[in-house]
Amino acid sequence: MHPSEVLFQGEAIPVQLPVCDHYAGSEKLMRKSLALQQALGPVFDITFDCEDGAAVGLEREHAALCAQLINSAENAHNRVGVRIHDPAHPSWREDVEILVEAAGARMAYVVVPKVTDVVEVARVTDHVNHVARSAGIARHIPIHVLIETHAALEQAFDIASLVQVECLSFGLMDFVSAHHGAIPGDAMRSPGQFQHPLIRRAMLEISAACHRHGKVPSHNVSTDVQNPERAGEDALRARTEFGYLRKWSIHPAQIEPIVAAFRPSDSEIGAASQILLAAHENNWAPIRHDGQLHDRASYRYYWSLMQRAHATGTTLPAPVTELFFD
Repeated sequence: MHPSEVLFQGEAIPVQLPVCDHYAGSEKLMRKSLALQQALGPVFDITFDCEDGAAVGLEREHAALCAQLINSAENAHNRVGVRIHDPAHPSWREDVEILVEAAGARMAYVVVPKVTDVVEVARVTDHVNHVARSAGIARHIPIHVLIETHAALEQAFDIASLVQVECLSFGLMDFVSAHHGAIPGDAMRSPGQFQHPLIRRAMLEISAACHRHGKVPSHNVSTDVQNPERAGEDALRARTEFGYLRKWSIHPAQIEPIVAAFRPSDSEIGAASQILLAAHENNWAPIRHDGQLHDRASYRYYWSLMQRAHATGTTLPAPVTELFFD
């Protein structure tokens, strides 16, 4: 039996997503991102940006362009989502109507920024579903939510509990700005973002809410585009200290350092492979490996690690690939 069938009986299977979410706003950058995704494979998602990418007065045209590119042959892996305008903006409904009606069958997700509460997220989700049904689209398009306001942080657990929500992203810069100078500006970058108590609290709340409900916590942007390795360093710290499983990229050079930061080590993959293969051979009953007892609790850990390795494009041992990923 497959690990997902055995190890999560009676509970929702945690969402698995590519570890990097790359944002692109202009047509030039969207096409460049699609070409890079074709070259590297689906180890990162692309988010087309209607919120910051659309020129004022041209919101409708920008949404139509995003839909056109999602439907194009350039979108080889169907891992492109779109950030719409926030629910207080007059264009958000039209964004949804244009994008979902034209490209809902292939859109990976809808990102909703600057939400204030769970009711607002539910309202946007309902509109996405209504447009999808009207267009004859049977699937429920996943919803990603940006947590960047005090109100949204307060309701992070409720938002993460919504069935269609699969990812919460931390909007660091807007969150710092919302404190009106009470948090210093250097908390918008490293190392301050990992040290200031209010930022740490927000990051931990979002991560805990996601893991409570089997969703993916996504770390914020790293603004130092001159030194792309910094994005990888931030990703590693967000993963190891705060339990984040995904991170934004705002420059193509940041993608590979981010993916590498989330990739398990060779020794971790080797141990996980041996343990999972032995568990499978023993019908998922407890085993002993290198003098240590393992049961379904540790199997879940190693299976999650192996899924993350696969999502980062790592070549796995052939028996593992054949059994669990083919």
